[in-house]
Amino acid sequence: MKRIAIQGLPGSFHDIAAHQYFKDEQIQLICCATFEEVFENIKRDPTTIGILAIENTIAGSLLHNYDLLRASDTTIVGEHKLHICHSICCLPEDDWSTIQEVHSHPVALMQCRHFLANHPMMKAVEGEDTAGSAEYISRHKCRGWAAICHADAAKMYGLKVLENHIEDNKHNFTRFLVVSNPRKADFLRPLDRSKKASLVFSLPHSEGSLSKVLTILSFYDINLTKIQSLPIIGHEWEYLFYVDVTFNDLVRYRQSIDAITPLTKDIRIIGEYQEAATPTTGQTADVAV
Repeated sequence: MKRIAIQGLPGSFHDIAAHQYFKDEQIQLICCATFEEVFENIKRDPTTIGILAIENTIAGSLLHNYDLLRASDTTIVGEHKLHICHSICCLPEDDWSTIQEVHSHPVALMQCRHFLANHPMMKAVEGEDTAGSAEYISRHKCRGWAAICHADAAKMYGLKVLENHIEDNKHNFTRFLVVSNPRKADFLRPLDRSKKASLVFSLPHSEGSLSKVLTILSFYDINLTKIQSLPIIGHEWEYLFYVDVTFNDLVRYRQSIDAITPLTKDIRIIGEYQEAATPTTGQTADVAV
């Protein structure tokens, strides 16, 4: 059985991602209030695996998680892409006419703003978690409250789904990273089948320093899929660059890393893993209830 640390409660999108990634395996969820707690659990128990959202096609990157990942000394062993589908749910005895407040994570509320604009009598209230909002309404029997969450979370907490697929953009996906203690990484991913890598480095203050790195990656047929810069705290106008690359030839990828290392400062490979396919919008969740 695998111990999986996630941010959020059972029924959350992290829970769904964990069950989809480790399908056909038994898992034990460790539900954490924050992403910091996820990494603390991995540090405390090296056999624990973490799953954390890193990027959404609408909301963008979760910048804080990049810093947590770099500081944690964990390594990325996989990724999962999940289609995000939101529902509005409430207690069985409530209905459209009785709902006064809608509770959910602020990102979920933002992703359903057109729906909320069409229901101005419902006050949007930010919460810590999508599934957590559903659980709170169920546990406290909050009449007149609704939650925006996945339909599986509504089922899990005995709530009624008033409407499904209320998100503004039906092509809404979140990319999750699967991380572990480096000593356990080889048991979780076949390195020889890795086709994607995540790097972090800084660059010297010299003209064209970034373009030189990108030119070398291109020469070795390395495909740059993402680049994210974050300021280095305490070093004005200096930045860390988080880079995702894909490749077909592991040898040429290794050669490209050797080639760019002299041009960078403090380069670190934070993961080598298999690239996840983007699911279709009709893919359903599979959460243990």
